[in-house]
Amino acid sequence: MNIIEHKIWVVVAIAFVVVMAPQLSSAQQNSAEEYQQRAETMFQKVWTLYRVQGHSGLFSENYPSNKKDTLNYFQGAGQVEKEVSFLWPFSGMFSATNALMKSGSLAGKYQKFQDTLVSGVEQYRDSLRSPAGYQAYPVKLEHADRYYDDNGLVGIDYMEAYLQGKNPLYLKRARQVFDFIISGWDNDAGGGVPWLEGHHDQKPACSNGMATLTALKIYEGSKDKHYLEQGVRFYNWMYHTLRDPQTGLIANDVKVNGKRNLVFWTYNTGSMIEAAVLLYKFTGDKSYLTQGQELAAVSFSYFSRQPHDEKLNLHIDLPWFVTVLFRGYEALYELDGNYAYIAAIEQDLNYAWLNSRDQNGLINHSWTSDPAAVLKPKRLLDEGCVIELYARLSRIRQVKDAADRR
Repeated sequence: MNIIEHKIWVVVAIAFVVVMAPQLSSAQQNSAEEYQQRAETMFQKVWTLYRVQGHSGLFSENYPSNKKDTLNYFQGAGQVEKEVSFLWPFSGMFSATNALMKSGSLAGKYQKFQDTLVSGVEQYRDSLRSPAGYQAYPVKLEHADRYYDDNGLVGIDYMEAYLQGKNPLYLKRARQVFDFIISGWDNDAGGGVPWLEGHHDQKPACSNGMATLTALKIYEGSKDKHYLEQGVRFYNWMYHTLRDPQTGLIANDVKVNGKRNLVFWTYNTGSMIEAAVLLYKFTGDKSYLTQGQELAAVSFSYFSRQPHDEKLNLHIDLPWFVTVLFRGYEALYELDGNYAYIAAIEQDLNYAWLNSRDQNGLINHSWTSDPAAVLKPKRLLDEGCVIELYARLSRIRQVKDAADRR
């Protein structure tokens, strides 16, 4: 696809959003207070049901936990559910708590929970290998692999916590996380970091997207230009290496021979949208804003057209993935006021809240009323992001409703 064809594709994608906007603006919307109540209700359920006795600050992978679930988010063979959760779903609860604490009225209420999560995440920190980094499973329980995307999530969580409370320890730990991540940078496929420490077969969007955001959030909190430079370095490599010129989306990964793996997940483009917005804010370069808007338009068009339940607006590949996409849409909305992207996920989440909860009030991974999915154990990863989404929607609705009344 040449540059003219690409521009035509972007225009078509934006037109699709414009056509969808009236439909989405009339979607079910609730008050900021209702969304905050839903976030807090879900938080208490997860905190009560998933905490593991005998392991302070840690959670189970599923509820109910039957130790039979096979987890397929690792290099190589799947892992059987273990005594406590792996780092990725744990991080979802850290992110959810940070999102709740962004509401000034809730910061004090959830401080003790954040403190517990900080002590929990440090149980994954491995300092025996150099540089220190966070492994996939708690160090006291076993020696485990260290994934660069997991470490990016920890860096983002620590920076979100730092930006709220200004605890210098959190900034220090985020810097240490980035030291681990950047140690994996090499020139295979032109740059970037791999997925798993010691494996050099691919450079995925997940690792590099989270690295980009970690660097940019450290810059936001510290004003150290080194991290802005590193954020630009990661972003530019991703945009020019992983972005598929045919669709405009961010590919899952690139092999070391330069071949893109053209599988598209919501979160990979979502992290780039948020990064583009941050770079525009930090540099004033409008090309970043344009890129962010283009990425938002093509992602919305693409995932609206992928097979999905007729009651939903978007293809829900994984609720946590959609949450990362929402973060990008939210960051962009704060600049351009386009509510259509927010409204689509808002409507889908509200449908899930009303139609896909089980007897414990937990939401299934498909966000549909599928009876089989409703009856299955619910993953911590799928529940934590519901808290985060409703906390974010509560803040958005509070600001939007106040603006609409003026």
